[in-house]
Amino acid sequence: MKKGIIAGIALLGAVTMAATGCSGGSSAASGGSKGDGVVTVGFAQTGSESGWRSANTESMKDAFSAKNGFKLIFNAADNKPENQIAAVRNFINQGVDAIVIAPVVTTGWDDVLKEAKDANIPVILEDRTIDGSSDLYKAWIGDDFKKEGETAGAWAKQTLGDNATNMVVLEGTTGSAPAIDRATGFDDAIKGSQIKKLDSQTGNFTRADGKTVMEGFLQKYGKSINLLFAQNDDMGLGALDAIKAAGLTPGKDIQIVTIDATHDGLQAAANGEFNYVVECNPLLGPTVAKTVKDVLAGKDVEKKQTAVDQSFTPEQAKTALPDRKY
Repeated sequence: MKKGIIAGIALLGAVTMAATGCSGGSSAASGGSKGDGVVTVGFAQTGSESGWRSANTESMKDAFSAKNGFKLIFNAADNKPENQIAAVRNFINQGVDAIVIAPVVTTGWDDVLKEAKDANIPVILEDRTIDGSSDLYKAWIGDDFKKEGETAGAWAKQTLGDNATNMVVLEGTTGSAPAIDRATGFDDAIKGSQIKKLDSQTGNFTRADGKTVMEGFLQKYGKSINLLFAQNDDMGLGALDAIKAAGLTPGKDIQIVTIDATHDGLQAAANGEFNYVVECNPLLGPTVAKTVKDVLAGKDVEKKQTAVDQSFTPEQAKTALPDRKY
């Protein structure tokens, strides 16, 4: 009787060891997953400040879906850097396989990214960049913000630069990569023209703030404003209400160039209210998801991966609208 019991225990132990061995092999094969083949990813998004951001979030959620082999832990920081850093620390504490960040601002990332590195959790930057060491993240996937600004500025210089032109600027979130780079690109492109910048203030990439700041510009400068550069569509769309309320015609009395090329932005261009729209592609999810899997599998990945952006006149906007995905 005792011999039968001992034999049963030995057999159970052998089965348990075999099962443990299979589980360990599965974890290694999945490149950092927890043994069930599912890759857990923490995504620290900026917030939900614009139509562009909503499209970007949906692209990421679709790409990091369960059907694609992922478990996504999502956090939106309401455009507060401290919230975003806290979310990343929470991801580290949860022991996720990888972390994806769309940084609210460029600065203040060194400490938490070092913590992720010490925990052997790879970090991928999405959409926005940081000022920290490139050793702290595996790759960046996004749009060329400086080039977007250059494209918008080149249009302004070609269209209005030969005549005395007074411009106001609606900036994005202060300290963010797109706000900094788009301003640099635009200012570089209009050098040598007769475009004069009367004022430049942040509208935080939102329609509400875009409207409020534009109202202030109109109260201060009135009909002397000839050109508005809005660093995203939503601020430009908010500015439309302020311009119309002041008895002016957007697209004519004040020419408008924006960046993003969302459906609403292209509709404003098709209506003749925006004169030129530069694209910033938000559909980055598939490229980010592939990069995460490649990194976890030990493959070499490109450090900088840039999306292709277009630009639209009003006529081109009319053509693009029916097939616009965001």
